[in-house]
Amino acid sequence: MDEMTRLREFRDDAPAPDRAALAPGRRRLAEAAAPGRRPRHPWAQRRTVAVVAAAALTVAAVLGTRLWDAAPDRSGPASATGPLRLESAAEVLNRAADTLERLPTPPEPLDHQWIYTRTTNLSAVGSSDGTAPSTISNTSDSWVPYDNSAAAKHGKDTDYRTARQVYRAANALPADPEQLLASVRRLYPTGHTAESPPEARAQHSFRAVSLVVQTYPITPAALARVYRAMATIPGVRVTGHLVKDAAGREAVAITRREDGSHEQREILLDPRSFDYVGQRFVVAEDYTLRYPGEKVQQPGPRYRAGQVTLSEARIAGAVVDRKGQKP
Repeated sequence: MDEMTRLREFRDDAPAPDRAALAPGRRRLAEAAAPGRRPRHPWAQRRTVAVVAAAALTVAAVLGTRLWDAAPDRSGPASATGPLRLESAAEVLNRAADTLERLPTPPEPLDHQWIYTRTTNLSAVGSSDGTAPSTISNTSDSWVPYDNSAAAKHGKDTDYRTARQVYRAANALPADPEQLLASVRRLYPTGHTAESPPEARAQHSFRAVSLVVQTYPITPAALARVYRAMATIPGVRVTGHLVKDAAGREAVAITRREDGSHEQREILLDPRSFDYVGQRFVVAEDYTLRYPGEKVQQPGPRYRAGQVTLSEARIAGAVVDRKGQKP
């Protein structure tokens, strides 16, 4: 059995906190890079998916060590309620919430445990002559303490929250969508500097919600409430067909155009279980990148509508008892 086949046997159940904002550094870093035994703990990943762009995003927590079930058939979306229609984001997200609300809740991980993740990251860089972009790929393993208080206190990433922080904050989120979104915006405040300027409310809500959704663990009931609130954010849509994540798997794309940007952010969900499986940043319109502050404007990279600039996919994740341990 090859490594990827073994990894696909795992199923993960949601996100890891990471720096997902489209900061200028993310683009600059991407362009600079261009020229065993079965787990024993009750949290387990129901899907093999999620990611973090190698040069710009921070991989954080994903929990689980006992498999909830076998790897699903990915031949297409299916459910007891019939085929999944990709026409309305609200319909998809509310159906996802209905599915999650029927799932049991495993106990919270212990403070001494570690979050193991294996992620695949893809970034594409446009070319000045309009030819096909070059792609950078990276797969890596990570171990992060569930209670990573030291990193949260002394880290430089203002969007970083420990897995324990988000788990407990998510459990406390209200059911009312408007109140939930306000709580999530407080959890992940908007910027207030020239480098990280303030966001409009809808933009802020979608970014903050995406950070919560990526965190693992998050209880099914909490994730269901977040999905219902996400459906109310202005500008949120669903792509009318399944897309591919960084690991080549089919996923539902919940999208929103980034304010003041040529790109849209896509939150990727499994078409059967509705688990979070990754995210992508996709070019929404043709454009040529311009570098601010340069006296002589050289032709920058060209990007085409539909081009995926960053794609993140979690391959595996588990709660383990020590750093270096794998499920």
